[in-house]
Amino acid sequence: MTYHEWPRDEFVISTDPTQLDLPVIHGFLHTSYWARGIPLEVVEQAVANSLMFGIYHKDQQIGGARIVTDYATFAYIADVFVLDAFRGQGLGKWLMEIVIAHPQLQGLRRWMLMTADAHGLYQQFGFTPLARPDRALELWFPDVYSNNL
Repeated sequence: MTYHEWPRDEFVISTDPTQLDLPVIHGFLHTSYWARGIPLEVVEQAVANSLMFGIYHKDQQIGGARIVTDYATFAYIADVFVLDAFRGQGLGKWLMEIVIAHPQLQGLRRWMLMTADAHGLYQQFGFTPLARPDRALELWFPDVYSNNL
């Protein structure tokens, strides 16, 4: 697989998995509203089986996004984050621009994501509520990591 990098000022977005800082990713996700208590081993497995974008400032990972995809028809955007100290600089928007434009993710029939608080960000890229929510089903286990707190 070919890895890509996109520099901007003092920041770089990269898909090179060797640059990922799993303790940083886990540290953020472990306290997030959507993955509270997630074990490090689960984060490691999720990252290994996804297309992961890291945002870096002077070689320090400060954010990321994980894409679950078949590279042909579907992509699910997950685990998008920017560390608190770096928010308010447009990095989340830049990250989404890069994700949506990634050459291996073109021509997909459907993109999906879930968010409790970033609708405005994703709507800038054309995301809308489900057109047919009556067709969507889920198996949801919200407390799956609660034993790991």
